[in-house]
Amino acid sequence: MEGENVVQRLAFWSIFIGIGVLALKYAAYHVTGSVALYSDALESIVNVVAALAAWWAIRVSHKPADQNHPFGHHKAEYFSAVLEGVLIVVAALLILREVWSAWETPKVMDEPWLGLAINGIASGINALWATLLISRARSHKSPALLADGKHIMTDVVTSIGVFIGLVGAVVTGWTILDPLLAVIVALNILWQGWNVIGSSVQGLMDVGVPTEETMRIRDIISANAGGALEVHDLKTRIAGRVTFIEFHLVVHARMSVGDAHVICDRMENALMQQIPESSVVIHVEPEEEAKLPIGTAAVPFA
Repeated sequence: MEGENVVQRLAFWSIFIGIGVLALKYAAYHVTGSVALYSDALESIVNVVAALAAWWAIRVSHKPADQNHPFGHHKAEYFSAVLEGVLIVVAALLILREVWSAWETPKVMDEPWLGLAINGIASGINALWATLLISRARSHKSPALLADGKHIMTDVVTSIGVFIGLVGAVVTGWTILDPLLAVIVALNILWQGWNVIGSSVQGLMDVGVPTEETMRIRDIISANAGGALEVHDLKTRIAGRVTFIEFHLVVHARMSVGDAHVICDRMENALMQQIPESSVVIHVEPEEEAKLPIGTAAVPFA
């Protein structure tokens, strides 16, 4: 419950942080007329919309299972992340459209140092907030919050590049650097949008846990499998913050249901204790269903 509250609070405040940063970045564009700073401000609009979507999705994902959604609402966060990826791509295309007109008629920036100072403050706020979001998203397994944090961090990297480039444009007088930087910004966020969409679609496709986590799960099962003969058909999938674990447990055919249940409880408790937010399903089978010779001490993949 505490983790749920932390994630929801961060998602809520991310909306207002995004609005504040957007206001600063638009002010930077307004005083300079720079198309590169315009592209930076446009990406911040995406941040605000994405923060709203993430807040909604996180609230939905924490709803308890019901009759229509017996496995819960955990995947709602992936829809938010996919939407964020699409919005990032749209922002990049809008930037490229603005660049086209700026490329034909490049102009000298007004009040460049004031605009860069304002944009620098906005980037500093973003950097601190993105670091916090990414850290908390990983500890609480929140795809929507992680996508939001990564996107904001990409915005920070973009802003640093824009800052350095515009300083060069002001010093050298090469006005062409302004639209050129905007193109680089657009291509960078296109790549980021593609990555966000790709990782979220993987979640919607019931991707399994990483190999390292699979080995950890296998070790936990093996350490608590006393009394059983074999474990096989280990399967995992990730849905938002929840890890679903399923496997078959082979026991002696003459073992009572009560004794087999004790083994299952021991394994399930160990998994849920060491892998928070996990859901475990164990299918008990008699020794005739074993895939390895009886006495083999292993948890094979099948």
